[in-house]
Amino acid sequence: MNYYLGLDIGSSSIKAALVEIESGKSIGVVQEPKEEMVMFAQKNGWAEQKPNDWWKHSCNAITRLKKQHNITRKQIKGIGISYQMHGLVIVDKDGNPLRKSIIWCDSRAVEIGNNAFKGIGEEKCSQSLLNSPANFTASKLKWVKENEPDTYTKIYKFMLPGDYIAYKFSNKINTTISGLSEGIFWDFKNDSVADFLLEYYGIDSALVPDIVATFGVQSLVDKKGETESGIAAGTPIYYRAGDQPNNALSLNVFNPGEVAATGGTSGVVYAVTDSLSAKESSRVNNFAHVNYQKGAAARIGKLLCINGAGIQYRWLLNNLAVSSYEEMNTLASEIPIGSDGVCLIPFGNGAERMLNNTEIGTRIVNMNLNNHNKGHICRAALEGIAFSFVYGMEILKSDGIKPSVIRAGNDNLFRSEIFANTVATLIEQEIEIYNTTGAIGAARAANLHNGDFKAFGKTIMDNDHVMTFMPFKDKQPYLEAYENWKKELELILNK
Repeated sequence: MNYYLGLDIGSSSIKAALVEIESGKSIGVVQEPKEEMVMFAQKNGWAEQKPNDWWKHSCNAITRLKKQHNITRKQIKGIGISYQMHGLVIVDKDGNPLRKSIIWCDSRAVEIGNNAFKGIGEEKCSQSLLNSPANFTASKLKWVKENEPDTYTKIYKFMLPGDYIAYKFSNKINTTISGLSEGIFWDFKNDSVADFLLEYYGIDSALVPDIVATFGVQSLVDKKGETESGIAAGTPIYYRAGDQPNNALSLNVFNPGEVAATGGTSGVVYAVTDSLSAKESSRVNNFAHVNYQKGAAARIGKLLCINGAGIQYRWLLNNLAVSSYEEMNTLASEIPIGSDGVCLIPFGNGAERMLNNTEIGTRIVNMNLNNHNKGHICRAALEGIAFSFVYGMEILKSDGIKPSVIRAGNDNLFRSEIFANTVATLIEQEIEIYNTTGAIGAARAANLHNGDFKAFGKTIMDNDHVMTFMPFKDKQPYLEAYENWKKELELILNK
């Protein structure tokens, strides 16, 4: 039997998966390290990791997978890589990291990006970059240039986290258009590297790695890569993408109107479009999707993030007198739609980009201490998080998204019928639930070098489809509850 290996390079852990090439069936997934990976925060708002820690844990995960499933290095025929987006890795001419990676949640470059947005001009940024340069990889590189000039002068190439892992396997430095776009290095208007941004930041275009296709032979494992990873030399790296585009791929989301949703600690709605509209570029990010190709019809992933999502429900689990999410869901199901007027605003996890970067926190309103109990709070929390997803979908619709199908992973929030039914009913769209992960998706994507997207979709349907939530015909009670919640949100926003 032969297999593909998928790696998902997260900031808390590395996940590795094996799938059978013939059936696409997942054989096993492991996580390294057991505890969360170390994150360095020298100053408030900073977040850094050592790129070689990602590599070390990737190698350990591969060793464990092979051992658990009694697989030899020769049976692994290709590699797919998913990785934490927007991180900056800089290396010298020998490929050694010159400093720790400045990762996605590091906010040191916010001001640099905001100044560039004003300096270059909002219209130019929206039309060419489809985003503000904001706190993305390009702005982080500019921060290094300004604050660590000695380090900057030694840079041979910059990379994204997944590029670095591919480099460690193969000793080849390259990247993808999708990767460059997530770092805000891509000019969509001219379908080329955004030279005007590099010029504005004073960054030499020689620092940009070679560009390879997202699907296809990107590089081959070399002898050193074999020694360290236990994957045979000559094994191709067939695919790489940032975690959100990869999550969409894992759910078979490739075409305009298809939407991927995740409901973990934070929530994400990732919608594919063929439009280069960036009307909501201050609230929504736009990236080249995994199947974006130069000169072809655009495939743009519009990413809307909701910071205050699952973290809200977890907080309740930890602080209410309840023992499990199941108990909370049962308590919530005993309360009518609209939680008898109790409203919960769930945005307690920092600034919300979709609310124009305001930080409004969490609020519970309309609570009557004589009539309401913890069941009302549980229901109001699930509804409040669901309503924030619906609110986000309204923003995406105003930016030209016409959803035709929504697919979601079988993760914590989408396991709740109240949550999933509320979202499905209000947006009048069925929600398909799949039991998959980013690492499994990356492993399967290694097979897309053959270009057969139809067979890829069938693999996901055959192996992973759990259930479909259909919108309820009687939308009225949900609509009334949503309007009530939105009224409370707007009172806070308009203060």
